[in-house]
Amino acid sequence: MRSRDDLHGYQHRAVDFVKSTSACALWVGMGLGKTAATLTAIADLLATFDAHRVLVIAPLRVALTTWPAELREWSHVSHLSACVLAGRPPRTRGGLALTDTADLHIINRELVPWLVSLFRDTGRPWPYDMVVIDEASSFKSHSAQRFKALRKVLPRVSRMVQLTGTPTSNGLLDLWAQIFLLDRGERLGRAYTKFQQSYFDADYMGFQLTPRPGAEDRIHASVSDIVLSMSAADYLNLPPVVVNDISVTLPDAARTIYSTLERDFLVEIEDETVAAFSAAALAGKLLQAANGAVYTDDTGAWAGVHDAKLDALAEIVESTGGAPLLVAYNFRSDATRIAKRFPQAEVLGKDPAQIDRWNRGEIPMLVTHPAAAGHGLNLQHGGRHVVWFGLNWSLELYQQFNARLARQGQTERVILHRIIAENTIDRAVVGSVTAKGVTQAALLAAVKQDAAARRDRAGA
Repeated sequence: MRSRDDLHGYQHRAVDFVKSTSACALWVGMGLGKTAATLTAIADLLATFDAHRVLVIAPLRVALTTWPAELREWSHVSHLSACVLAGRPPRTRGGLALTDTADLHIINRELVPWLVSLFRDTGRPWPYDMVVIDEASSFKSHSAQRFKALRKVLPRVSRMVQLTGTPTSNGLLDLWAQIFLLDRGERLGRAYTKFQQSYFDADYMGFQLTPRPGAEDRIHASVSDIVLSMSAADYLNLPPVVVNDISVTLPDAARTIYSTLERDFLVEIEDETVAAFSAAALAGKLLQAANGAVYTDDTGAWAGVHDAKLDALAEIVESTGGAPLLVAYNFRSDATRIAKRFPQAEVLGKDPAQIDRWNRGEIPMLVTHPAAAGHGLNLQHGGRHVVWFGLNWSLELYQQFNARLARQGQTERVILHRIIAENTIDRAVVGSVTAKGVTQAALLAAVKQDAAARRDRAGA
């Protein structure tokens, strides 16, 4: 069991920031131990009665595994009592939420509307004066029910901590809702539309919004006093990450299907008509075709198109000598086909024991969607090979999933194998996540620079 003395210097800095800033965001890179730092701050705040009850909101798997595990791992926070409401039947979790007096209640983010309604409907006062949102970028939508529900109880919340390594995975528009939950509109405005009008220009159709000249700098400066930004590259001496792009060529028959679908929004596959009725739907169908199987209706039925990516995955298995592989898929048809081709593969489930087995090196191939394993899971002890069987458009999922292995505790070079179908939409996806990464890196760097300048002025 580790102690407070085992915290790194940058973690102590995060602890102090949380304690001194009642509403703050830790934009902390993956693998820097933000959970342990936050729990340390919570323990201190509870000890000094600056906080009384804490609600932790996290992705489901993180709520079930990471937070309870961190409480057991660190001696200076192991005295904190916690009740995990996530994963329980509605009646059970409702009774616990109303009666259990643990220091921390831990829920998954989908339960936020339910929890707010529970206290409202029962006439009970909201009991949590401190709220921690793990992976706060999941609250980036101002129209989402979880944001609207949490907004209602903000007057009863005196402390809030947001944790994320990807605050603007889709651009600066993601920031408004997250910052509003911290300052109720003080820095970026009380209305989302006003935020848009103040910092962005719309195209002639009113759909595409681009930051105005100087808008990024103004946004950075506005939020930097309540944000602590730290990247793993600044503090950790991690083994390098190597990208290994593996190009596959579609067989002639698959190329004909792909090209026809791309041109006509319609194609016949195994006597089934596959149609895309919008550009967005077409993009999804093309990604499916690039991976090797296309859904033919809304029931989940699919038709195989090619096995080129499966063959490439087999080559990776052979070339790595059977080393454990963490494989990301995009569609359920991908997972089904991988499991059929590779009997040694296991699809990630909800049992924490499976993660322990992976970290002991007992699972040769762990197959999962990035959304299921993209946040909080510590998988770095089980292997060093990430395989992207099928990419998706989300920078957040891309970075978070890669960081399951490329994080503190990893002792070997991590290799990202990206299987890319040439002359398909796969190349556009790779370009998209790269471009988004440049924008987000600029934001994080600017916030760190502004905060450093403010500290220098204060010390002068």
